[in-house]
Amino acid sequence: MTVSQPKMKKIKPGESPNAFTGTSDRNQLNPIFARAGEATDFPMDRMPDQESLAETAYQIVHDEAMLDGNARLNLATFVSTWMDPHAAKLYSETADKNMIDKDEYPQTAAIETRCWVMLASLWNAPDAKKAIGTSTIGSSEACMLGGLALKRRWQLARKAAGKSTDKPNLVLSSAVQVCWEKFCNYWDVEARYVPISDDHKVLDGFELEKYVDENTIGVVAIMGVTYTGMYEPVAQIAAALDKIEADTGLDVKIHVDGASGGMIAPFLQPDLDWDFRVERVVSISTSAHKYGLVYPGLGWVVWRTVGDLPSDLVFDVTYLGGHMPTFALNFSRPGAQVLLQYYLFLRLGWDGYYKVQKTSQDVAVFLSSEIAKMPAFELWNDGTDIPVFAWQLKPGHTDKWNLYHLSERLRLKGWLVPAYPMPDNLSNITVQRVVVRNGLSRNLAESLIEDIKEAVEYLDRLESPMPTEGLKASFTH
Repeated sequence: MTVSQPKMKKIKPGESPNAFTGTSDRNQLNPIFARAGEATDFPMDRMPDQESLAETAYQIVHDEAMLDGNARLNLATFVSTWMDPHAAKLYSETADKNMIDKDEYPQTAAIETRCWVMLASLWNAPDAKKAIGTSTIGSSEACMLGGLALKRRWQLARKAAGKSTDKPNLVLSSAVQVCWEKFCNYWDVEARYVPISDDHKVLDGFELEKYVDENTIGVVAIMGVTYTGMYEPVAQIAAALDKIEADTGLDVKIHVDGASGGMIAPFLQPDLDWDFRVERVVSISTSAHKYGLVYPGLGWVVWRTVGDLPSDLVFDVTYLGGHMPTFALNFSRPGAQVLLQYYLFLRLGWDGYYKVQKTSQDVAVFLSSEIAKMPAFELWNDGTDIPVFAWQLKPGHTDKWNLYHLSERLRLKGWLVPAYPMPDNLSNITVQRVVVRNGLSRNLAESLIEDIKEAVEYLDRLESPMPTEGLKASFTH
């Protein structure tokens, strides 16, 4: 019996046969890296003339992204680099939600309110239901809103007293995060920086009276200084402001920039007075995509009471058939991260957040203690505030290398450990900083210590100084 064979299409030059159909389809059959488009360069700085296969475009972008560092080995950033698979699934399911469309997505809007009410309670507001808050794109926007509320409160009080509103100023540490420099620049507020020093490593109320006057809209206290991770003592700053008020009559309020510490202190230092238990604190901001454990970008800001947010900063917007109050700087913005925050609040609860943050702190303390044992280094702090610490090269240890060289050696192993100068008054001091986030395990930490030891041993064996040309400070906020 003769079995008939399928009739094959004649293959033209340049075509390849499809083994399953007997036809040719160059784009489907050729290996992905030999496809047209993948095998040639796309233009880098203009839109291509023709469309391409989704698979091809995906592969090109995917391969470009591979050139970035490994996010979990990035010890420079505070920003979350890992969430669990259920969060990733929820993220993909809700990526199309627009937070501003509260009339279209009322449940997402309700969840946003639940989240900031939970935070108001976590931060010991006198009555969480009488507080007011909002989600933001990140803690920078949250800080902007906190600063704007301080400025507007000051303006309204000055106008009511018939006084000038021409020269507002804001008092903050010289180690403040750059978003506060932006706030002062964008909204015409004089920034009065209190310099840190060896004796006063953070803003602690020392000589605060030299910076505060009738034009001061407020004082910013940082729960986790970006440079080192140290807390600024909010209650101590408030006590200094109490004395200023007793001496001068000036009633100056505090905004707490809790970018990192706002989601650490309630769990690891619950007895520390830094939040709404301190009466001068009128607003608190935090970065949910830092120790709130959410993917970027999400922040929160909460005011002690509705009255602490001037009503003329709140807009009633008619959009998509509904009326809604809004007081964020951005209009359209992702709603998915708000849902991710609520997921984590439900998933972890207080006890779960404690365990996650405590584990990160334990790893930070382990790392700092191991680095403190090394003859080359001196610790700046030990990671017992937020899980962040910094160290400097011990004076006189070597003239052959510096911390920038160490940073480069560690990068060869995939670690991103930044080196940078401290702020003004201490700019002659260079430090390195490690940020321990959820995802940096004890096992990885031990590997980091071994790699630091190996790098230091290599650098200490040098017979002549390393070149310094081209060295760059690396610093991630």
